[in-house]
Amino acid sequence: MHKSGFSQERLGRLSRVLHGYVERGEMAGIVAIIHRHGEEAHVETIGWQDKEAQIPIKRDTIFRIASMTKPIVAAAVLTLVEEGKIRLYDPVDAWLPELANRMVMRDPQGSPDDVYPSPRAITLHDLLTYRLGIGWGASSLRPRIFALTAAPIADVLQIPNRERLAPDAWMARLGEFPLLYEPGTRWLYQVASDILGVLITRITGKPLETFLREYLFEPLGMVDTSFVVPAEKRSRLATFYVSAPGRELEMRDHPRNTGWAEPPLFQAGAGGLVSTVDDFQRFGRMLLNKGELDGVRILSRKTVEAMTTDYLTPEQHTHPFSNFDRYDMDPSAGMWDNWGFGYGVAVRTRRIGLGPGVGSFFWPGAFGTTWIADPQEQLMATLMPQVLGTNPFYTQLSEDFLAMTYQAISD
Repeated sequence: MHKSGFSQERLGRLSRVLHGYVERGEMAGIVAIIHRHGEEAHVETIGWQDKEAQIPIKRDTIFRIASMTKPIVAAAVLTLVEEGKIRLYDPVDAWLPELANRMVMRDPQGSPDDVYPSPRAITLHDLLTYRLGIGWGASSLRPRIFALTAAPIADVLQIPNRERLAPDAWMARLGEFPLLYEPGTRWLYQVASDILGVLITRITGKPLETFLREYLFEPLGMVDTSFVVPAEKRSRLATFYVSAPGRELEMRDHPRNTGWAEPPLFQAGAGGLVSTVDDFQRFGRMLLNKGELDGVRILSRKTVEAMTTDYLTPEQHTHPFSNFDRYDMDPSAGMWDNWGFGYGVAVRTRRIGLGPGVGSFFWPGAFGTTWIADPQEQLMATLMPQVLGTNPFYTQLSEDFLAMTYQAISD
């Protein structure tokens, strides 16, 4: 048995299962890494970075991590809270005047003109918990809110009528909409993280990427995490595929003409980053270690505890999440039956099956990438394929990855 407490023989089962996805043509390539008790326990590189060109996937292959950007941006905002630059329960009006004096729709499915004044201001806590009152979800404004998704994510998702706006113009456009719900009352996806990116820029006077690099990426040694893939790294970028049942993988974004070749007009805190398994693993291990990694402290223990606490009310736990309610092993489970939501991460609230224990946290990316940090097991695992499936929040691959990782624990 390895000192990480894994059985090598049982990790072989994980290998076989992951290989099966590539052999069946469901995935072009996969990179996976697992740490436990601070030790690297397992690394796996299977298949192709570019299937057509037969370029093997490697440990330093660069992936579009989509919504795995969200916890990174949440952690970055919390560093500003720790510096006293902004408070968790302060209104954000001073920094984001576009969100001041909001009107709220009487019926989210109804007319955007039928509104009443919001009973209170939006706070940073509302933004971090996705309860500011506007975002993805069922509403009459849904297509217009979707259209605010920033490139290059919006391009590969093929969102119709997408608007190309710089951050201030984007905030101005968002400010034209009423809120769908009063602040604090409903969890709504996506938009909050993009706002948090703008908030960081306005508080610090630095572009989001610059701030992330100074406060997170450089201290943690995350050398390949960025909103852009420069020419000298392009050969390491994975080809991006779309999968549909019974069909061959279809190529949608290629390193030759990738949307990530140029710095984006809007550095999207909700989904714009690229990274590698090693880079993201370092970020996750920092959170798992309560804010510190290899002698470098990014956040205090109390801040990480706050980040990984479930803030959803019992009533909010009953609401489905948009069209994609499943990201759990139990197909009958709703999104929030066994998970809650902290600051930019889902938090496991109830044990089911042989997957993550209570208190584990994560947030997946729509392009197949996922991770789990499990404090009970002192486990951090990252899985990176590069494929968009039918449900961006649930893949059979990520479920199998978790089951096979946890069955291999033998201490």
